[in-house]
Amino acid sequence: MKIVSFLAIATAFLVTGCASVNMAPKEDSAKAKQFSPPATVSNAGLYVYRNSFVGQALKKDIWIDGKCLGESAPDVFFYTEVPGGKDIKVSTESEFSPNDLVVKVDAGKNYFVRQYIKVGAFVGGAGVEAVSEAVGKNDIAKLEMAKPGNCSGAR
Repeated sequence: MKIVSFLAIATAFLVTGCASVNMAPKEDSAKAKQFSPPATVSNAGLYVYRNSFVGQALKKDIWIDGKCLGESAPDVFFYTEVPGGKDIKVSTESEFSPNDLVVKVDAGKNYFVRQYIKVGAFVGGAGVEAVSEAVGKNDIAKLEMAKPGNCSGAR
């Protein structure tokens, strides 16, 4: 079984090519990287990004409270505003089951969620985790913003 797992992981690393998605204009990406407070005072800002090396050929849907945020690829981020003062659910597709993270968001603040690809017997699982503002800003500074609203599957 260990040999099968090793071969699956080795094959995934050797696969050439990277997944790509439609990107937002550079100006929009630069503006989002200023990390300003949300435009609407009753909202919270939400950055969701993917910077993992594993799974370069994979695209994975991201959902906010059951609505499509977009399809991620390596080295991209999304920015959106969500209603403040409530719990929001950030979800990502995985090969075996959806993975969800509930985040309590306060109006006027920005929040950062990192999507990552899981390594197991087969590469393809994904998860989401909350990260600190410092980590999120540092990671996103190296990424480009993707266009929202294109998910491959229905939820």
